[in-house]
Amino acid sequence: MLRLIATSLCKRAAALPLPRRPCATLSTAENQQTVEALYDLSVDIQKVRKLKGWILHRSPAYTKEVAAMLKDMGASGSIIARILAVYPEAVLCHPEQIQAQRELWTSVCPKQKELVGIIENFPASFFTSASHHDSQRNNIAYFQSLNLNKRIITKLMASAPQSFSQPVEQNELMVRTLQQAYRELGGEEANMKIWLQKLLSQNPFVLLKPPEVLRETLLFLRARGFSTAQLLRLLSKLKGFVTELNPDSMRCTLAFSQDAMGCSEEELRDIVLNCPAVLYYPDVILAERFQGLLGAGVSMSQIKETPTVLELTTQIVNYRIQRLRLRGYDARTGSLGVLAGTKKDFEMSYGKLKLGRERPMFNPVAPLKADD
Repeated sequence: MLRLIATSLCKRAAALPLPRRPCATLSTAENQQTVEALYDLSVDIQKVRKLKGWILHRSPAYTKEVAAMLKDMGASGSIIARILAVYPEAVLCHPEQIQAQRELWTSVCPKQKELVGIIENFPASFFTSASHHDSQRNNIAYFQSLNLNKRIITKLMASAPQSFSQPVEQNELMVRTLQQAYRELGGEEANMKIWLQKLLSQNPFVLLKPPEVLRETLLFLRARGFSTAQLLRLLSKLKGFVTELNPDSMRCTLAFSQDAMGCSEEELRDIVLNCPAVLYYPDVILAERFQGLLGAGVSMSQIKETPTVLELTTQIVNYRIQRLRLRGYDARTGSLGVLAGTKKDFEMSYGKLKLGRERPMFNPVAPLKADD
């Protein structure tokens, strides 16, 4: 499901190049001022030594200055300790550089409390190299000129900082390509801004892809018989993830899905429109999910009627089927609509079932209160 893909964003943000300063030197001995300052801030020194010990050998370092800036923004001592334990590279940033970043981020996220939360979750995005400041400013100005919501811009900066570090011309080219595709597929100009905001929000990394990827994907799908209206509908459903696709992977996945479900080209297109996951999940994953559903007694015709059930892992499917069975609902003979969807969707459907009495059951998939 799209949410699963979206969870990789925070991990990708950590790939931002580390701050570099010509004056910094690496010593064979630890910088005791840095060690003592981190210790006074209750930072887990052992964790820093284990994962990024080289930082403790750098000089100069600005541990106290970084902590003071975060405190001035409203960060508590525990939050400061967590930030520096996760991203100790922050202590290598010059105070002037940090102040410049603070002013930059405040222009799109004026509430200090929210900004502290962003820094806590995406420290690598905030404590970036000073050499990127000009590109960041230019990109902020560009996205503001598109009248995008400030929250969207902030999310882009936090989860896809590379897109703000690259020349603004690259982002302009990709945005124009997306807008052109939207118009050519019959999208209404009045809805362009909302459509673009949703797309960038769902997958900020779309800006890092070559525009050719989007064109190749659309040409491939058009060759597979999707109409202009269907392509617009699909593009809206896939949002930014349309750029994660390529003709070779889609060709393989579609061939497998069509063979597994025994459907026609027209039926396959309807299935893809209802469940875009059929396009971007590898055939290995789809094979596992088909097997899991069929093993639970679900028929292939049921899957074809409700293909969105393929967005669920086998564990989640089995867990939901067991819960439904406790209510007297047999997924093998009923609609899979009650089974599919997000956790919230399932709980709402489940709560409406009045076919039996629910008995307490241990959840073998996840701890109590955890997302399934």
